[in-house]
Amino acid sequence: MFLSTFEKQVDAKRRIVVPLEFRALLSGPFDGVVVFPSIEADCIEGGGKALFDRYMGLIEELPFGDPVRSAIELSVLGGQAKMSFDTAGRITLPEQLCDQFGLSDWVVLVGLGDRFQIWNREAFQAHRAAQRDMARAGLAELRAQQRAAKLGAA
Repeated sequence: MFLSTFEKQVDAKRRIVVPLEFRALLSGPFDGVVVFPSIEADCIEGGGKALFDRYMGLIEELPFGDPVRSAIELSVLGGQAKMSFDTAGRITLPEQLCDQFGLSDWVVLVGLGDRFQIWNREAFQAHRAAQRDMARAGLAELRAQQRAAKLGAA
């Protein structure tokens, strides 16, 4: 699983060092990473074969020609870039994705289990704060539902 959060500097050639912890999870027939524009946030999403297989399974559940299927295919498959690691464990981010998400100096790599995201550092700080607020509210609501169910069962 991709875990934790790392800040990395993007060099003049758009290269970043992928954390060793992430590289260890990506070993296999393709020594690298697959990235594409995230569907759920303004960042790059990345991972290995497991992530690719997960999206393919989701796509294949939808009928051919379904507009949602087409949108996911365009976003994930059409926006995908395969990048190999160099000897220093770096990947070179696609110029178009760097421009799209403002990745030019410092970036944040965030592990999300079977995938990770690459964010502009300032955009991630705002996103993380909003997500923490959502998580707190969601957890409070879940606890309230659990208490109500427990009281109803008593």
